[in-house]
Amino acid sequence: MIKSFTTLLCLLIFTSINAQTDEVVLKNIYSTSLTNGNSYNWLNHLSNQIGSRLSGSLGAERAVAYTKEELEKLGLDKVWLQPVMVPRWVRGAKEYAYIETVPGKTNTVNICALGGSVATPALGIKAHVVEVKNFEELATLGKANIEGKIVFYNRPMQADLIQTFEAYGGCVNQRYKGAVEASKYGAVGVIVRSMNLRLDDLPHTGSMTYDDIPVEKRIPAAAISTNDAEVLSTMLQLNNDIKLYFKQNCKQLADVQSYNVIGEITGSEFPNQYMVVGGHLDSWDLGDGSHDDGAGVVQSMEVLRLIKETGIKPKRSIRVVLFMNEENGLRGGNKYAEEAKKNNENHVFALESDAGGFTPRGFSFDCSDANYNQVLSWKSLFKPYLIDYFEKGGSGADVGPLKTKTNVLAGLRPDSQRYFDHHHASNDTFDAVNKRELELGAATMTSLVYLFDKYGVK
Repeated sequence: MIKSFTTLLCLLIFTSINAQTDEVVLKNIYSTSLTNGNSYNWLNHLSNQIGSRLSGSLGAERAVAYTKEELEKLGLDKVWLQPVMVPRWVRGAKEYAYIETVPGKTNTVNICALGGSVATPALGIKAHVVEVKNFEELATLGKANIEGKIVFYNRPMQADLIQTFEAYGGCVNQRYKGAVEASKYGAVGVIVRSMNLRLDDLPHTGSMTYDDIPVEKRIPAAAISTNDAEVLSTMLQLNNDIKLYFKQNCKQLADVQSYNVIGEITGSEFPNQYMVVGGHLDSWDLGDGSHDDGAGVVQSMEVLRLIKETGIKPKRSIRVVLFMNEENGLRGGNKYAEEAKKNNENHVFALESDAGGFTPRGFSFDCSDANYNQVLSWKSLFKPYLIDYFEKGGSGADVGPLKTKTNVLAGLRPDSQRYFDHHHASNDTFDAVNKRELELGAATMTSLVYLFDKYGVK
């Protein structure tokens, strides 16, 4: 009985010391990030000296070289480039559009080509407009009412959903598949309401698909700003005989070689167990990609810098992976997972930051109940930093291909209420990122990596 009591007492003391140590380590991580961080400086260069980083572009190429050089300066055990072939789509000259009420009387509206769209004919397209909210309405109208017209998808993001990514998911299919569906009924073009919760004049681009439609039968697709979507909808209600004109000059070129950028701290006890932290290096071309996903890139780089700066000696190998081509193909994420499988690498944990550089709220986890319960036991450690959102759910597009039955995938979840104001638009710029919020996110990611490395995956 005395022996059992002594064992229990020792266990309680050990647990208490461990908890105290974790509190001290996390405090040091946050303090270092907030007082001696480098994520904001990296983002400044990435955004203001390099700018947009669309896959296959010069900006993407320069970003690969810059981040590789910066990772090498950290004194990591390994830094390398992983080749990956990526698509090269170019926007060309700025798009132009107007609403015509009667011949000669026009109202200019703000549009931008969707990523992957074909161009309009050289002189543009002018046609009557059919407004729909979903594909079901499209089918109901049928070919007789759509052929030769421009389909206008005008389903807004659902404003009363607090989880804004849920609102985005509820309407993004009209952007991604809108041209495919409209083509079935003989439409000559597609205009899609921007995925944005606020009313403004900024069109938001994003990826779209033609599936297996032959090139010569593909129709051009563009996004229209939310303000102009409201105007167009109102004008159609007053007069459904109005026409829309738009012209865009985009082009799909041959694939080019690019790279994932990878850096590693080799584990001291389990070097063949890999933990990944990452974001995607590519961005759309309208802004400079500061929130999507420059923030995730520099936060992920900062995780490895903070580990070294605070003297943490990880048991497992920690990798930062800066993925290429998340926005219009996911080839970087798929390539990394393919090589990991080929090399028989055991990826026990992966964390992605791809939801902007706003104030961190917590994480979502794709994992077993045992691992999720372990995460919940750490909530008290994050409470002093106002991090209290821990939910089961998705992780990130780039780390998704790494999923196994036993590993843990996680996604950083910042406050998302302002994210879609900037997402894929020209105002996704460095000035929209708050230094302190960015640094808090980096520290939060580092803390989770530290805890999973220390206690392992269940």
